[in-house]
Amino acid sequence: MSEIPTELKFAASPEWARLEEDGSVTVGISDHAQNALGDVVYVELPEQGRVVEALHEVAVVESVKAASDIYAPIGGCVIAINSVLDDAPETINQDPYGDGWFFRIRPTDVEELTELLDARAYAEICEAEEL
Repeated sequence: MSEIPTELKFAASPEWARLEEDGSVTVGISDHAQNALGDVVYVELPEQGRVVEALHEVAVVESVKAASDIYAPIGGCVIAINSVLDDAPETINQDPYGDGWFFRIRPTDVEELTELLDARAYAEICEAEEL
């Protein structure tokens, strides 16, 4: 398994969240999740301006193996989407913690991040799944 960036927070599902300097939160899926999905071929992202609730479905990622719902790890308003994924969804496989991000949220309550898992706890979940 690849290194899990320690600055990220994780939902129990495969979404990660990173608090940015401007107070927004960038969301993507973990390396473990993209690996389980296989080659990503399509992503349906939320519309900018959409208000999302924590742990509710906001996007869909499709791979050669399956389609999977993507959930908002925290609530807020979608302020940006990664339009690169429209033409290059494989970016998720190549760089899940960098260029493969899905969307950015202006959080309703940034304290919701404290309810998410840290990198160590998420790594333990991934390791248990591999047993």
